[in-house]
Amino acid sequence: MKDVGREVSPVARTAEHTPAAGRAARHAGWRPDGAPVRVTKRRAETRGRLMQAATTLFAERGFGQVSIEQICEAAGYTRGAFYSNFDSVDELFFALYQERASVIAEQVARSLTATATATATATSASIPALVDGVVSALMVDRQWIMIKTEFLLHAARSREVAAVLAAHHDELREALAAHLSTVVDVDGLPLALRNPDGLARAVGTIHDGAMLRLLLDPDEKALRRWLRVLLIALLDHSGDRRSDAARHLSAAPGGA
Repeated sequence: MKDVGREVSPVARTAEHTPAAGRAARHAGWRPDGAPVRVTKRRAETRGRLMQAATTLFAERGFGQVSIEQICEAAGYTRGAFYSNFDSVDELFFALYQERASVIAEQVARSLTATATATATATSASIPALVDGVVSALMVDRQWIMIKTEFLLHAARSREVAAVLAAHHDELREALAAHLSTVVDVDGLPLALRNPDGLARAVGTIHDGAMLRLLLDPDEKALRRWLRVLLIALLDHSGDRRSDAARHLSAAPGGA
């Protein structure tokens, strides 16, 4: 019997159609009847060590070059410990992805809320302050960008993996859209960006594109400056600031 009171995310809905749905639900903390599984401290520690070991190996060797045996050896566990937490290396990656996405969503939400509260009104006049808050709060991790990029190529070759990854993207975009709609004045934006989903897609695209610069240029400060200029150019439709952002774009390395 399914618990109708539990909201099911897009990721969970996609996973329900995979062959390992029952085990995946158990790993995620739910029994087949919809009741929560009690997660012991020991199991949480095991899961965390496996994820940390996998992150290190993915970064050192590449996602496609890491086996379950190697992850277990690095974490100090048996295959049984791995399979009690994950069905595959893909599923472990999705757990890592969800963890990182949750951190990013929380960072964005906190910075937007704090900045909007500190300003008198959330109009275009406060957009630079909002962008500054978000850009300074974001976690920038070159190692994770490398891992995620490799996994994206892996997903491109698997329809099932791509579907789950797309569901993760949708979930993060929905969270971003909910926050952007409360702080950004969309009246002056292009028609396609005047709805929360379209605006969140544009912001997410800018964020992902800027983060890819880290693969070639590890200068984090330069990345944050570049991301700030791009986001202000998109969100702040007051004439003076748009002109200023355009000047920064043309002057930036590899700019517009």
